[in-house]
Amino acid sequence: MRYPVVEKFVSINGEGQRAGELAVFIRFRGCNLACSYCDTRWANTDDAEAELMTAEEIASYASATGVRNVTLTGGEPLLQPGLGTLTDLLISSGHNVEIETNGSISVAELATAGHRPSFTLDYKLPGSGMENHMLTDNYAFLTENDTVKFVSGSISDLKRAAEIIKEHDLISRCRVYISPVFGKIEPADIVGFMAAEHLNGARLQLQLHKFIWDPDKRGV
Repeated sequence: MRYPVVEKFVSINGEGQRAGELAVFIRFRGCNLACSYCDTRWANTDDAEAELMTAEEIASYASATGVRNVTLTGGEPLLQPGLGTLTDLLISSGHNVEIETNGSISVAELATAGHRPSFTLDYKLPGSGMENHMLTDNYAFLTENDTVKFVSGSISDLKRAAEIIKEHDLISRCRVYISPVFGKIEPADIVGFMAAEHLNGARLQLQLHKFIWDPDKRGV
């Protein structure tokens, strides 16, 4: 089994529960969605240049960095056949593994595995154009080690986020983050909305890497 890896690098997690912590990033080729604000379109096509790596090669690379956290991202990592082989190997090697997924593919198999990674699931709001692909059955598998993230570009997006948070009681299940689509909505407006809706337990999160480096810079 070889996985198509379009990028591998060490940086800080820009978002999620481990924001600000060092992590090894493994970015896979391919995605089943086409969000309006996607910032990794270059990695999503079938012909994107990629290095084909075995689970052992990826685990060896991660171990050689000396960094414990590993973030599997994309594209959409859950599209990769046999991903559990890689997560098992990474976790058994002492790594903390997080999977960043777009929320449209079942996490059931990996969420019930003996070596369980953590999940950061997006809920694609109306502004993304992809809301009809969301698989909310995933929420039954979430724990406090997991996250649901709402990337919001407007007040109408925020209103929908509040509905989903309350409908699925997400704050009692997992961590909940609300982030702005970079350049589309002011973070202060999100704070005001959170206060008005009494979204206790939800967190505003900004994508740190877009403030540290150029927002379009790769490999960070």
